[in-house]
Amino acid sequence: MTPRPQVRNVGPKSADDVVWIFDGSDLVDSSTRARRVIELPDGPCFWSDLHQGLSSLYPTFPKTHDIVKVSGQVVAQAPDLKNPNEIYCEWIDGITRVSMRKRQQDSPQSGDLIDVLSGATHELETLRFAVNSAHYPIWCVDDAGDVIWFNAAFDTLCQTALGKPARKVSSLFGPAGEVPIPTKRTRRSLTISETGKKLWFDVSVVQCDAGTLIYAIDVNAVVDAEVTRRNFVQTLAKTFAQLSIGLAIFDRNRQLVLFNPALVDLTALPADFLSARPTILSFFDRLRDSRMMPEPKNYNSWRDQMAELVEAAADGRYQETWSLPSGSVYSVSGRPHPDGAVAFLMEDITAEITLTRRFRSDLEMWQAVFDQIDDAIAVFSMTGDLIFSNTAYHILWGVDPESSFAQTSILDSSRIWQDQSMANPIWGDIRDFVTTQENRAEWWAKVALKSGETLVCSVHPVQRGATMISFSRATDRPRSIAQKQPELTAG
Repeated sequence: MTPRPQVRNVGPKSADDVVWIFDGSDLVDSSTRARRVIELPDGPCFWSDLHQGLSSLYPTFPKTHDIVKVSGQVVAQAPDLKNPNEIYCEWIDGITRVSMRKRQQDSPQSGDLIDVLSGATHELETLRFAVNSAHYPIWCVDDAGDVIWFNAAFDTLCQTALGKPARKVSSLFGPAGEVPIPTKRTRRSLTISETGKKLWFDVSVVQCDAGTLIYAIDVNAVVDAEVTRRNFVQTLAKTFAQLSIGLAIFDRNRQLVLFNPALVDLTALPADFLSARPTILSFFDRLRDSRMMPEPKNYNSWRDQMAELVEAAADGRYQETWSLPSGSVYSVSGRPHPDGAVAFLMEDITAEITLTRRFRSDLEMWQAVFDQIDDAIAVFSMTGDLIFSNTAYHILWGVDPESSFAQTSILDSSRIWQDQSMANPIWGDIRDFVTTQENRAEWWAKVALKSGETLVCSVHPVQRGATMISFSRATDRPRSIAQKQPELTAG
């Protein structure tokens, strides 16, 4: 039988030492201070009892004494760098001596391990803080769809939306076991049970060894903005639908994004073609093919013309009148819109143009009629501006008001009359009559020209406060017209 080594040779050297002595896995001796550091059970104690007492502070403490027997010595340090002590285990002639001593920088098998453990602990704490400080929910589900891990934001969301803590939630979106398609981003909603309000999230998932990580980003502001934009566009569409002016808005990519029913009526383009968001060139090509715009003079330069048209519209310089082969006349203008968009307005002005042309034709006809009259006639507006005169008037007084850009007034005309006639007070009376709207009765007077010819000047009030003045060579006094003055002769 092999004698047992003397325990006293490996025991504590002083009363302050913390030492445990093992023979195999049996505790055979310990110092007084060691018994105070770790409370061991009464009666026989074993290595497992010491491991249980030390492993919480020193995770690398060997689970069995065989590790020390094989290695010769083992050092277990605490991950907490504030702990100044370490556990030193050594094999001495079949006896295992375990002692607590001050941390040694050059302890065998300790430096690298402590650095790794310290770094790993610090990184783990940082990651936990970062994940729990995130403002959007993160959680992990297993293959069955059950939540097995979550951060603080997920717990808050569960409390707000479902009224229960995250640990009691089996699935946040949809029924239990439902997991979004891996690696795919989807938009999901969650309804608050108390208020019925919907919360919207962009949900993305990542596969991992533990299961599926799910990230939910709050996009309520984005959804609200989209709803507001959609409602605004619908409001605009309803407003534009009532307009008789055709509207076509092209975005920065020059694709049609908005049009109203009037555009369909004016251009005769199919609604399905417009709904397909054609480009601006396709839009005008289709107008050209359907003869809804003037025929281009040169088809080879058609694209260049369209490019210039779009550029002018983007600057707000495009304004043209299209006379179509059908006889219709359209007023087309281009206007810039925010974010690089361009809007085209198309209005049917056929009725206005026809009326204007007819009115101009009537004016030309009446002008021709009055030009055939021997009497010199001039019409002045209520403000005293000359608005009409015939050829006889131009010949009599040697003037041509249409050749001048400046407006001819009653004052200018009366000076011409006065310069070519003998002294006569009626010119001031005529000026007052033209600019006055009271006591407007017809009257006449004779005027002697410096050439020796005598004229009869008749003054007639007409519609809208205008005044017609005629000069005739008749010698008899006009009937039914009151005489303003007696016959005047030169001198």
